Amino acid sequence: MKTTSRRALLALAAAAPLLAAAPAVQAQTWPARPVTMIIPFAAGGPTDVLGRIMAERMSQILGQQVVVENVGGAGGMTGTARVSRGSPDGYSFVLGTVGTHAVNQTLYKQPLYNAATDFAPVTLIAEVPLILITRKDFPANNLQEFIAHVKANQAKMQFASAGAGSAVHLGCLYLNSVIGANDVTHVPYRGSAPAIQDLVGGRVDYMCEISSTAMPHIQGGSVKALATLTANRSTVFPDLATAQQQGLQGFEAYTWNAFFFHKDTPPAIVERLRAVTVEAMDTPAVKERLEGLGAIMATPDRRGPAYLGQLVRSEIEKWAGPIRASGVSQ
Repeated sequence: MKTTSRRALLALAAAAPLLAAAPAVQAQTWPARPVTMIIPFAAGGPTDVLGRIMAERMSQILGQQVVVENVGGAGGMTGTARVSRGSPDGYSFVLGTVGTHAVNQTLYKQPLYNAATDFAPVTLIAEVPLILITRKDFPANNLQEFIAHVKANQAKMQFASAGAGSAVHLGCLYLNSVIGANDVTHVPYRGSAPAIQDLVGGRVDYMCEISSTAMPHIQGGSVKALATLTANRSTVFPDLATAQQQGLQGFEAYTWNAFFFHKDTPPAIVERLRAVTVEAMDTPAVKERLEGLGAIMATPDRRGPAYLGQLVRSEIEKWAGPIRASGVSQ
């Protein structure tokens, strides 16, 4: 019995270096097969568009296909939770947003994960402005006219969003609270595409949509754009005044996109995906396409895990107050 125990201990001791080296070996060979990018929103929406542009170039760099999988639901938490509860082998990562990794932590009383501790942050990719758009026959042509009309008719009005907890939802919720129009009914959809479809059809009154998704509808004249909801004008809508320029001092609402792995993913794999992401971001064709959609690419000093981890923590804190004050927690 003692001999058997001794042999077992010796076997474990001999195997220990191999076990310790396993993550390093795994990182060196990663990826040995296709990798899945989970986009936690419906296909055709702004997050999906950005993710697919990145996935195409990242596949070329990695030499393995980056497969996009849309897993919507619960304000983006369903798809995001799949990564946090999945394997830490590096073959699945999520394209997160301010909604999935900040807003939902307060918006939901029982979120499906802890955004600050359940993920390994990889890198921030871009920030994207929100644009206030209305149905094309909305009786206002600027922000001040919009505010006056909404405040006077809020009980019978509706604003649309890509789902509860999405940046599109919170942007308008924030706007409504600032202008004193908290009685406007929120109509959540399963993504921005169906929400805009109903806005174009006149079935809802307005949205605070991400610039990339709003752009073709604004340019085509099927919706009306009243304000850019960032401090500076959008490069793709240089003639559209910001909310601050139209009287809402200090008002700013935008979303951001970033990659996250399972929290226990080997650091070498995290670094490899970060490097590939940065290379894709710096590819002129990719940069041109994303900036053409209104995205503001993350600067080099904001492209690391440490920065993204701090951003998540600060954004959770930033949105907690407005969400609790609005009473929309669910």
